[in-house]
Amino acid sequence: MTDWTDPDTFAQALEEVETKEKGNCFEDFEEGDIIEHDPGLTLTQFGNEQWMGQTLNHDPAYWRTDAAEARGFEEPPVHPDYLTAATLGITVEDLSEKGGYFLGRTDVRFPGTPVYTGTELHVESEVVNRATSSSRPEYGIVSWRTRGKDAETGEVLCSYERTNMIPRREPLATDGSGAAAAEEDDDGPDLPDEFITPEGGYFEDFVAALEDADDENAAVAYRHERGRTQDDVTVASLPLATLNTAKQHHNVDVMSDSPSGNIVTYGDVTRSTALGHARSDEQTWREVGFDDESFHTFVAVGDTVYAFTRVLEAEDDASSDEAGTVTFEHIAFNQDDEPVYSGTRTAEIRKRSN
Repeated sequence: MTDWTDPDTFAQALEEVETKEKGNCFEDFEEGDIIEHDPGLTLTQFGNEQWMGQTLNHDPAYWRTDAAEARGFEEPPVHPDYLTAATLGITVEDLSEKGGYFLGRTDVRFPGTPVYTGTELHVESEVVNRATSSSRPEYGIVSWRTRGKDAETGEVLCSYERTNMIPRREPLATDGSGAAAAEEDDDGPDLPDEFITPEGGYFEDFVAALEDADDENAAVAYRHERGRTQDDVTVASLPLATLNTAKQHHNVDVMSDSPSGNIVTYGDVTRSTALGHARSDEQTWREVGFDDESFHTFVAVGDTVYAFTRVLEAEDDASSDEAGTVTFEHIAFNQDDEPVYSGTRTAEIRKRSN
């Protein structure tokens, strides 16, 4: 009788059996395909608070009933960062579990009405573009438009377009030339003469800082003091709680041969952590949306995520007279001052009480 647990026997069996693979390759996607993602996910208070707490997003309107009611909510709602991460996490098994670089995301939008815990989230994605990669013949590039919906009402709660490199089943033949190298700029970066920091975190502070910068060769830009070192909770637990099954976040064995040498942080954890640092220095009223999000290098266990903010625009126009609208560029960076994430964010910022 064969002893399947004998180490030599079992090792030989592993070499000969077929692996039942998860996820899809580049060739499996066709423009116009609609993919319904299962399972759905019920947005819970525990999941919401765990995500916010671990990424240092401490806006009281998402924690306390009194603060929520003062903001016009019936109760503490689901935070947009948790909603975004849950929407993407559900899609990973179908779209990107086989790996490949997360190239970016844009047009992240939310409904005008708040989303409350207990909502059942169903997600669908549409393939909007497929392209070859001139520099990486073993990959193709795929873009999807993803919509997270309220399962009961069909209302779209979160939508965005994201782009990933996806492994090909059969690599393309190539001359290996790749993309042309960019010419180096010997003059160095073209930075403003002055950097202006807003005096506070209210809408009026951002307006005043932008007015000061308009008269000079200046930019409204500053860094945030807080940092968050990545640990097992942020790297493995948070993505798994949003049904993100990508091996990059929980399989140390597979990732030991990767460039990082270890599991890496889910991009939405990196992003939300940086945004949490930024929000701690502003009076956020409500989130409007995100654009032009890019992830520049991996973040692994032991890396520390910091944040830098540039204020781009402020308009006295919002869903409430209590706030104005401000557009920011946020850059997350690590302990070596290397950018790891960047994106533009539009948010309603509280005005000072008259």
